Amino acid sequence: MTVGTENIMANLPTRYDPFFVVATAGRMAAGIDPESQTMTDLSTSAVPAATKANILGEALPYIKRFFDKTIVIKYGGNAMTDPTLKDCFARDVVLLKLVGMNPVVVHGGGPQIDDLLKRLGKEGKFIQGMRVTDEETMDIVEMVLGGQVNKEIVNLINRHGGKAVGLTGQDGMFIRAKKMLLASKDNGHVDLGQVGEIESIDPSIISFLDTGDFIPVIAPIGVGMEGETYNINADVVAGKIAEILKAEKLVLLTNTPGVLDKAGKLLTGITPKDIDAMVEDGTLSGGMLPKISSALDAARSGVRSVHIIDGRVEHALLLEILTQEGVGTLIKSK
Repeated sequence: MTVGTENIMANLPTRYDPFFVVATAGRMAAGIDPESQTMTDLSTSAVPAATKANILGEALPYIKRFFDKTIVIKYGGNAMTDPTLKDCFARDVVLLKLVGMNPVVVHGGGPQIDDLLKRLGKEGKFIQGMRVTDEETMDIVEMVLGGQVNKEIVNLINRHGGKAVGLTGQDGMFIRAKKMLLASKDNGHVDLGQVGEIESIDPSIISFLDTGDFIPVIAPIGVGMEGETYNINADVVAGKIAEILKAEKLVLLTNTPGVLDKAGKLLTGITPKDIDAMVEDGTLSGGMLPKISSALDAARSGVRSVHIIDGRVEHALLLEILTQEGVGTLIKSK
């Protein structure tokens, strides 16, 4: 029998004792029933107890440092499509909540949108990393992001013992947006259709959910003054929410190891100044631009640190937040 987290959560106080939860989670990860101490998964029985203790010991300073801090997580890429990675992500988010952090999840859904467009005989088009969104495509975006993907993530987190609540920017009109016009090379503008630019975010609904120890799961759909809907890049929404909430961290999951230099080597730590230079010389381009732009804005607006990490690594979230090693690039605010 696999040990779940439901019984543990039922007996926890409103604000959990970090060491108790991590110790319990360590037993669960090892396949041990935390109440009976019975080994339930022989495949992990060879791991020495001292090794497990060292792992928990390494995590404890980070748990103390980030206790009651807000961590905004942009969930996307392979981590959203691979069954094992999806499971790892949900467990990671639940564990962060159990040790007293406040995770806020903002998700994309590009592959799922592309799949449905293809089945309907419609091809997706991108300009400067932004999806061109006509009226028909917007209907599909709402169906996939606000329905299919959002509900799947909520159910996954809840199944692992969390209390997730799905939202779009239409709920309480908490993400106000207007039509985005991209600047073109001839000093004109490119019309992307119903692609939105954030005007304002009302954080009260997120704060309200946090008081009940819920985990917000947000689809990046904004709403205009006349009730019209807008597709907004999920990286941009995650960055802006991190700014508004004065988050301790913004973590962006990607399909790359992190930020790479021209030689393809991973840069484990960079500053906004480094990024400006890399954009100027063309090292950063394409789909990485919205990600980097939102990361920069967040770092410059008070978010203590921004992490761009490899979502293809199992438990990438925990490795980046709770260990010394990490699995990506850290962008410091200064």
